[in-house]
Amino acid sequence: MTINEGLRGIAGSFILISVALGIWVNPWFFAFTAFVGANLLQSAFSHTCPMMGILKKAGLRAD
Repeated sequence: MTINEGLRGIAGSFILISVALGIWVNPWFFAFTAFVGANLLQSAFSHTCPMMGILKKAGLRAD
């Protein structure tokens, strides 16, 4: 698995979990959804993301 694939998987999981929590637990969990989306948007322009460093240290290979 590459870093980009891992990043997409983790971001998608975070979004789905936070949407479910926002629906069934507390609407404030939608703020976490917005945070993940904003981080994905900024990483599209800066080509960097804190999670990419974590995944690299975890042993995922670069593209």
